[in-house]
Amino acid sequence: MSIAGRALGTIVLLILLLVAVTEVSPIYRFAEPRPFQGPDIFNPYAHIDSIPVWHRSSFHVHTRVKGWRNECKCWPQETYDSLASYGTEIVTFSNHNEITRHPFDSTLQVNVYEHGYNIFKYHKLVFGSDAVIHFDNLVPFLISHRQWQLDYLGASSDFIQLNHPFRTWETTPLLMRCLTGYRIMELDSGKSTENEYWDWALSAGHYSFGLANDDLHYPDRPDRIAVRCNFLSVPSGRYEDLRRVLLEGGYYSMRVGNPYGADYTRKHALNSHLPSIKSIGLEGDSIYMTLSQRADSIVVFGQDHRRLMTLTDTTSLRYTMPEDEPYARLTAWMPEGVVIYSNPFARYDSSKQDSPYVEAEHNIHWPLTIVYNLIVLILCLALLSGIRKLLHP
Repeated sequence: MSIAGRALGTIVLLILLLVAVTEVSPIYRFAEPRPFQGPDIFNPYAHIDSIPVWHRSSFHVHTRVKGWRNECKCWPQETYDSLASYGTEIVTFSNHNEITRHPFDSTLQVNVYEHGYNIFKYHKLVFGSDAVIHFDNLVPFLISHRQWQLDYLGASSDFIQLNHPFRTWETTPLLMRCLTGYRIMELDSGKSTENEYWDWALSAGHYSFGLANDDLHYPDRPDRIAVRCNFLSVPSGRYEDLRRVLLEGGYYSMRVGNPYGADYTRKHALNSHLPSIKSIGLEGDSIYMTLSQRADSIVVFGQDHRRLMTLTDTTSLRYTMPEDEPYARLTAWMPEGVVIYSNPFARYDSSKQDSPYVEAEHNIHWPLTIVYNLIVLILCLALLSGIRKLLHP
């Protein structure tokens, strides 16, 4: 074999070895799905004021960073200023595998980063970690790979958001029925505004709140900025306040859309008079919501993505939740392409738990774990042997 052939073969085997080394993982026994049940209904808006004051927020934002690896040409201050011009008040910078400092106010620092190098784009926002965990399964083809990542990231952080599920390869109903350990689902991550993948998880009894974010990389492009956002009932942008509200559920999410293309003037005008939720909550078994502007339609989604109620041309909704209905969440389609998403109301037993969210135990299937990791080890040894032969023919 020629020198060039051996060099190419060595590079290929080294890449395969790198992938193989990262494939180590426990293999889990996943529990059977259990829909929400209980005599009570969890109200995510129980802690907001009767007339809430909402603060526009964006949590998945990329910026320029020091070094050669950049996905955005704008520094944090420039990115913040661009978002602020559309009315965004709270911004957290979530660069890939790096904790970014707040550009002008250290009291507003939020330690959050986007984890994930893998080729499937299985990414997570990790909140409240003092340091970045760099290890990743480069080809997370097993559900156990993805669960293990949530487990080891969760052990050193406050909470985790699952990012852009519809843009993650192999996001299936089976995957969402199995995964646990995240507190927030990123919504509206694709062309659909119905968030079916959220219902796959909720229907399995895996409770999470929802955030809609731009996943901003291009703050200078009107088709990429201020397309999605969130409105929080929060007293400040300090992390202790954000953490409390993000884990209580006192917020709603929105797709603003981009109906005016590159027309900055009309885009800013749309963002300056967005509709809002005037009131939302629970009275007895009845969920209610009032909007500041007329909705083309409001839909109540429930178990298995069923439409439990649909109202058209209205500013309000009241839905009485049957005793056998596990959960309900609201989506309002507004004029000019605006869509509003509520957090889910779900059945639970308030005498036993604070919310429908459950810290699931992940039982390891030890025989399969041993066999699987032995196969990974044998593969690594075989690749090392191949590399040695190419280097020393």
